[in-house]
Amino acid sequence: MATEDTVLRKELVNLLQGKQAHVDIQSALEGFPFALTGERPHGLPYSAWQLVEHMRLALDDLIEFVGNSEYQAPSWPEDYWPKDPQPPSKDAWERSVAAIAQGLKAFIDLAKDRQSNLYDTIPWADDGQTLLREIFLAADHTSYHTGELIVLRRLLGIWTNS
Repeated sequence: MATEDTVLRKELVNLLQGKQAHVDIQSALEGFPFALTGERPHGLPYSAWQLVEHMRLALDDLIEFVGNSEYQAPSWPEDYWPKDPQPPSKDAWERSVAAIAQGLKAFIDLAKDRQSNLYDTIPWADDGQTLLREIFLAADHTSYHTGELIVLRRLLGIWTNS
């Protein structure tokens, strides 16, 4: 019989992987034409690059927050959103996409690690944040922007999944 802790950790991993009630980030990015990464469809204030880089920056920040007692919060919104809608290079796009997967994997590893206490307050947290809260935040934030990315793909006419 599984313990409550085991069940919770398994569900956190499932949530971070995002393949339950919605499309996961890797599927949403699969086959995205680089030539369109800087396009802002009519009515949207961001490009795919800006969404992807924002997700990467946020995940990097969350990982830094949970693991670094010397954490210093970046400035909002300047340090969380790229100004330029176009990535500087195809390599930058690919690195950002890979870094999102790495950031989610880091949270998955923390969720799986029975030595990581999900409930204790992070000692340097100002508002009593816990690892559990930060895992939920990473999953929720990534899921939210994955949905925006799919809308962007639909508006660009490049979303083929239903």
